[in-house]
Amino acid sequence: MLGIESGTVIEDITWEEIPAVLAGGGPQIIITAQVRLHARRAARCGICGRRSPGYDQGAGRRRWRALDLGTIRAEIEADAPRVQCTVHGATVAQVPWARHGAWHTRGFEDTVAWLACVTSKTTITQLMRVSWRTVGSMIERVSAEKRAQRDQLAGLTRIGIDEIAYRKGFKYLVVVVDHDSGRLVWAAPGRDKATVLKFFGALGPQRSAQLTHVSADGASWIAGAVTGRAPQAVQCTGPFHVVSWATEALDEVRRDVWNHARAGQPQSGGRVRKYGRATGDARDLKHARYALWKNPEDLTARQAAQVDWIARTHPYLYRAWLLKEGLRVIFKLKAHPRLAARALDKWLAWAARSRIPQFIALGRKIRHYRPGIEAALRHSLSNGLIESVNTKLRAITRAAFGFHGPEPMIALGMLALGGLRPSLPGR
Repeated sequence: MLGIESGTVIEDITWEEIPAVLAGGGPQIIITAQVRLHARRAARCGICGRRSPGYDQGAGRRRWRALDLGTIRAEIEADAPRVQCTVHGATVAQVPWARHGAWHTRGFEDTVAWLACVTSKTTITQLMRVSWRTVGSMIERVSAEKRAQRDQLAGLTRIGIDEIAYRKGFKYLVVVVDHDSGRLVWAAPGRDKATVLKFFGALGPQRSAQLTHVSADGASWIAGAVTGRAPQAVQCTGPFHVVSWATEALDEVRRDVWNHARAGQPQSGGRVRKYGRATGDARDLKHARYALWKNPEDLTARQAAQVDWIARTHPYLYRAWLLKEGLRVIFKLKAHPRLAARALDKWLAWAARSRIPQFIALGRKIRHYRPGIEAALRHSLSNGLIESVNTKLRAITRAAFGFHGPEPMIALGMLALGGLRPSLPGR
């Protein structure tokens, strides 16, 4: 019932009552199994498992929390001597039921790590009766053990690199995703070239030379690191990011139009831009932003009506919306890269003569990144996968609120999205 492996002798079973934690509750019962190891399992380093000579008795008897037996709390009690390892020095001896440095059994930690991948923080803390900070430590240990058992960076050929904000105050993670398996394979705090170089350092020169494609958002600090460490890889600028650039440009135009409709004042420089017959008011423009962001095929009837109203009353803003949609349509032609390249030529000419500063600037930006964009079209490689992983990581970030640093969050991300999620004990 306790999940103790063979090689362990149970010497005695005791129980005790402790006062209720909550007012009005009954006393809590704790069952304790007092155990010892067989000689063949004793005197091993807690880190590497090497048989080592004894050093001292350590802190004496120690307890480990086990999975509850129904509603009753269970613990394991045993001696915790130290051994003298030739590699790790004086360290606590290994026990088969718990990881090194843990105060909970393997089954308990695996259950908590599994729950952390599928449910909320409050559920875990209440069900398992542990603090959230303790959960973070367990996740780190389980994730480190799983990563040691499997090389996450083996066999990489096509990868995506991106950054994600995990906390206010410009706190970022660099994440790397395998396009072939869809797994998160690496993550580290930072948002610069040095962080990307850490990934290539972990990958090594030989495996870096095996990379064939790298997708990113066009950031120079990513491109520079890839060029230096994997020059043979084709660098692709994901269509997802290019369309997001157009969406941002459209939103800037919408805010510009909204501000002038609200204030009724000329633009900076004293020139009033002609928007055509603008009969709508600022509030309607403000409420139309979601309709402008969404794809036409996903619009509700009300949102479609808002776009029609903009077409009639604000032709300047409507032209910006058409430019955004035109760019999005180009990337639907990825199965026909030559046709897509010709369509991109026409779009760039359209943007250049649109007289919309935001899209004129976007056209220059796309020309700068055009080789990477055409490579993404030619090889049908999109950063949509890594953006999907980023969305899931953001959900994990919200669930991980309260962790003392990025390490537990990265460990949880690797468990949930890196294929390292442990099985429930006995399943």
